[in-house]
Amino acid sequence: EVQLVESGGGLVQAGGSLRLSCAASGFTFDGYAIGWFRQAPGKEREGVSCISSSNGRTYYADSVKGRFTISRDNAKNTVYLQMNSLKPEDTAVYYCAADHIEFRLCVLSEYEYDYWGQGTQVTVSS
Repeated sequence: EVQLVESGGGLVQAGGSLRLSCAASGFTFDGYAIGWFRQAPGKEREGVSCISSSNGRTYYADSVKGRFTISRDNAKNTVYLQMNSLKPEDTAVYYCAADHIEFRLCVLSEYEYDYWGQGTQVTVSS
């Protein structure tokens, strides 16, 4: 059974940092791209960042570029999202997701991801 479990969310002041983790199991982790998405209250889910499988190529939404860093540790079946210089507009539930096709470059479209975690809340106070 494929499982993705996010952790590391919480409440932080503007300008602070958090590191989210996404622990995966039930599939050949190093063969699949992993994405981070977020959904704020009353808004649609949006792509934040993703990391490809084989070459580790990364992609970021413009809104987080320069502040967030995605990485993966294939030995631990885990993807991380380091979030620095957090802003109140970063407040959302953050989800990680696994691509449904092996060995391809990641894209920030939720329709390309079949497996999703339960989400972790990130709240940034002003």
